Amino acid sequence: MSEPSQFEALITYLAKSLVDRPDQVVVRPTSVEGSRIYELQVAPEDVGKVIGRDGRTVNAMRTLLAAAAQRKGEKARLEILDDRRLAARNAVPPAGPEGPPPSDVP
Repeated sequence: MSEPSQFEALITYLAKSLVDRPDQVVVRPTSVEGSRIYELQVAPEDVGKVIGRDGRTVNAMRTLLAAAAQRKGEKARLEILDDRRLAARNAVPPAGPEGPPPSDVP
């Protein structure tokens, strides 16, 4: 596995400092349209700690990430993966049409 980037290390350090279960902190980088998106996943009970009151904590983390990326001439964004986003991401669409919906008319 490759060495994490400075941005991943920054996000990981900040998140592990905030949560009760630092062993469950995972950062996944993806490239989209010329920028990097860092998806942060923490234990379900720690999501609120990372987001903070009125989103202040996550917004501060996003500001630090954006400033660090801008210094290197890059664009970076941070997203927090919670249970709903994970469920939507892991959902598999049905294999094909299920046929017409059942009719109430005989």
